[in-house]
Amino acid sequence: MSPRRVTLADVAKIAGVSPTTASLVLSGRGRELRISQDVEQRVLKAAAELQYRPNIVSVGLRTGTTRTIGFVSDTVATSRLAGDMIKGALEAARERGFMLFIGETEGDAELERLLLQAMHDRQVDGIILASMYTRTIKVPKGMAAAPAVLLNALPKQPSALPSVIPDEIEAGRVAARALLDAGHREGIHLIGAGPGRRNVPAGGSVAAVERLIGIREVLAEAGVKLAGGHVCADWQPEYGLAVTRELLKKERPQALICFNDRVALGAYQALDDFGLKVPADVSVVSFDDHPIAAWMRPQLTTVALPHYELGRKAVDVLFTEIGRDRDGDGAEGAAGKSSGGESNGGEGAVHRVPMPIRLRESVASRDA
Repeated sequence: MSPRRVTLADVAKIAGVSPTTASLVLSGRGRELRISQDVEQRVLKAAAELQYRPNIVSVGLRTGTTRTIGFVSDTVATSRLAGDMIKGALEAARERGFMLFIGETEGDAELERLLLQAMHDRQVDGIILASMYTRTIKVPKGMAAAPAVLLNALPKQPSALPSVIPDEIEAGRVAARALLDAGHREGIHLIGAGPGRRNVPAGGSVAAVERLIGIREVLAEAGVKLAGGHVCADWQPEYGLAVTRELLKKERPQALICFNDRVALGAYQALDDFGLKVPADVSVVSFDDHPIAAWMRPQLTTVALPHYELGRKAVDVLFTEIGRDRDGDGAEGAAGKSSGGESNGGEGAVHRVPMPIRLRESVASRDA
């Protein structure tokens, strides 16, 4: 039989005070209501000796908060990389004394509806709706039942919900600058998307479009023209291998910007098949900082997806929304604002998290 939970009445009895006095002391209001220091010390000592823990449900009913956050995702929890978003969110929530309830939909809209409903039924203080990769989503009905934030996602239709996403536009700029800084001015090819903004894999990709915007912007400012762009149907090694082989049959590039590290892995293989060395013959820069980037030889220079920081930022933004909701301003108070980047059509704020570059061995300096 489990031991009986220690109650506030037990603490009050040991301390020789009323339950009301014990409650005021343990809630930190003793001094405010002029409860003597002697009484306060007796209550605190009794609570420590009994290992008293407040009843969270009762506290929630009294304060209007359950100190919980719902985290609903598609496949983030089971993804090795994107799982760091949960780690970041967990740590940021824990630092505030909150717990995270995690649910995964595997892309099932009905399961998503039921999970969100379950979170609301448990009266979570707020919800983070997360995606494994950056994309546009249809915001589920009923999301406004509690303060909410979209993580790694943008709304398809106008919405007052704030979004937290990687700063893919700046990431594209950073990748292009890495080549320019190394003296590359000609023969730069894109592997995975491009050369135009509409030349992206079927279904559209926020990352592809925004990385292209950043790359094209920096190269244009430097007066450098792209030598070519090659769309991959999917950003997997076999597609990077195939399109790079086709490119090498026609010409020898000076540098490649691959749209993720898996594509770069395929490009490395194609270059090797043609007897070309990275970076002596061809420099390569990529995106994501997948674990394979550090294992490839030579190690791959890549612009990292900040999964952990995304998770932390989502909790930070959510607490702003929770505070605004309690103040009575509602989520609409954030409309039209942005942090670190573009706004989303004058609607909910879009918070862009920086993507740092990991400088390794795949970019060589080229004589002017």
